[in-house]
Amino acid sequence: MTTPLAQPLSAQGIETTAEIKANLGTAALIEQAIAHGEGRMAKHGALVVETGQHTGRSAKDKFIVRDAETEETVHWGKVNVPMTPEHFAALKADFLAALKDKDKLFVADLFGGSQPEYRVNVRVINELAWHNLFIRTLLVRPSKDELADFGPEYTIIDLPSFRADPERHGTRSQTVIAVNFAEKLILIGGTKYAGEMKKSVFGILNYLLPTQGVMPMHCSANIGPDGKSAVFFGLSGTGKTTLSADASRTLIGDDEHGWSDTAVFNFEGGCYAKMIRLSPEAEPEIHATTMMFGTVLENVVMDPHTRELDFDDNTLAENSRGAYPIEFIPNTSEKNMGPPPSNVVMLTADAFGVLPPIARLTPDQAMYHFLSGYTAKVAGTEIGVTEPEATFSTCFGAPFMPRHPSVYGNLLKERIAKGHVQCWLLNTGWSGGKATEPGISRMPIKATRALLNAALDGSLNNAEFRKDPNFGFEVPVEVPGVDSKLLDPRAAWADGEEYDRTARKLVQLFVDNFAQFEDHVDQGVRDAAPTSQAVAA
Repeated sequence: MTTPLAQPLSAQGIETTAEIKANLGTAALIEQAIAHGEGRMAKHGALVVETGQHTGRSAKDKFIVRDAETEETVHWGKVNVPMTPEHFAALKADFLAALKDKDKLFVADLFGGSQPEYRVNVRVINELAWHNLFIRTLLVRPSKDELADFGPEYTIIDLPSFRADPERHGTRSQTVIAVNFAEKLILIGGTKYAGEMKKSVFGILNYLLPTQGVMPMHCSANIGPDGKSAVFFGLSGTGKTTLSADASRTLIGDDEHGWSDTAVFNFEGGCYAKMIRLSPEAEPEIHATTMMFGTVLENVVMDPHTRELDFDDNTLAENSRGAYPIEFIPNTSEKNMGPPPSNVVMLTADAFGVLPPIARLTPDQAMYHFLSGYTAKVAGTEIGVTEPEATFSTCFGAPFMPRHPSVYGNLLKERIAKGHVQCWLLNTGWSGGKATEPGISRMPIKATRALLNAALDGSLNNAEFRKDPNFGFEVPVEVPGVDSKLLDPRAAWADGEEYDRTARKLVQLFVDNFAQFEDHVDQGVRDAAPTSQAVAA
C-alpha cells in the first residue's frame, strides 16, 4: 500500500505525470519488480537481479559541484573531482525532463543515520522498483508517524536509463554521479549498480558530521556480552562484514557508522555483503539471509529451472552482493546503536605475508594506520604475476570522504584519547610467504577469531608482547589456542632473508604513501612510521 508523501514532488520543483508509488513495503516492491521483469525469485524467496555493465561503483564518473559552498571545504583531487555549477544546471534540467516522461516512479523517504540528533532526511526517487527496495533496505526506515510529517533535506534521483552527455554535462562518459551540496541534490544516471545510492548518503554524512564533532566511519560495529562496543575499519575483502556478524556479539551494523559523544550509531538499517564464494560453514549468519524473503541478490548466478543459487559462479560479477535488513542477522541492536567504542580494530589483508595476525597500536600509530588505510591483494591471475598489489585508501574509505583526510584522522585521534580506547591492527591476509607463492594460504579464520576475541574481552592485554622491528607496534608472543608460529611472520617464512627484503619493500610503500600527510599531522604521528631494519636470522 502506498503511503502518501507528506511533501509532494511538486513542492521540490519536480513536475511529472508518472504514477507515484510512494513508500511501498517490501512485498509490494518485490511484486512490482517481478511484474516489470526487473528480477526473479530464487527458490527460497530472495529477489535476484542483474546490474548489467556496472557491477561496482563507477568511481571515475563521480563529481562534486565546486561552488561557494564547497570551494574551501572539499578536498579536491583524484577522488573529489569538480563539476561546474553550469554543467550541473544542465544535468539537472535534463534529469527533470526525463522524469516528466516516466509512467511510474518509486519514491522512498528515509533516514541516513540512526541517532536522531545527527540523522539526515533523504528522499530517493527511482525508476526501478528493485532500486527502491534496495535503498529502503539499506537506509533507516521511518515509522508511520515520522513519515506523516517527513520533509526531505537531501534528494537522490537515480535513473539508470539516463545517458549523460560529456560535452553538455561535463562528464567523463554517459554514466554520472553528481553531488551538489548547496542544492542538497544527487543525480545518478547510466548505471544500475544500486550501491551508488548507498554510498552517496555516506558521502553526505561524511561531509556534514565532522562540523558537529561526530566522527563518520567506514566500519562495522558490534557490542560484546560485557556491553562494550568495538568498531572494525577495513576495505572490501578484509573481513569487516564477516567478523562483525558474530552470534555471540550484538551487531550494530556492517559498513557505515558515526561516533558521537554518546554513541556509536549505524548510518543504515541494512547490510550489504559480498556473496561470491559464500559458504554456510564460514559465514552461517550471512548465508542464512540468502534464503529469506526481502533479501536482494545482485549478480548472483541462479539456475533458471531449479532457482538454486550458485555463489561460486562469478560469471556475472566477482563483486556479487546481497542487501538485507539488519534484523535478518541474529542478535542485532534494536536501535542500531551502542555505547562509544572501547576497542578500535583496523583490518588489513596483507598479501605480502609481512604483517603479524594482530598488533596493539598506540593512539599515534592508530592515526598513522588510519590515514594509511592499507590492504593488499593478489595483483591478478595472469601468468607471470609474482608480486602482490598494495592498496592505500585513506581513512579506509577515501572514495567517500569529501573533506581533507586530516579532518577525519584528527577526529579519530581525539576520540581515542578521550575514551581511552584500545586500538588493534588485525591482519586477515596471508602467512608464511607472499600470496602469489604456491602453498601459501590465508590466516585461518579460527585463529583470527581467537585473536580478535582475546583482544575484545581484554585477555590479550595480559599476554607478553614484543616490538615489531619494522612497524614498531606491539605483537603478542603467545596466545592460547593460536599457533605461535603465526604470531611471528618472519619465523613462518621458509627463508628469513626473503621475508626481510619483502618487509623492507612494504615499509617503503607505507613511507612513500604517507608523504602526502606529513605536513598535516604532529610529530608523534610522524614518529609512528615504520622503519626498515635488518633482522638477524
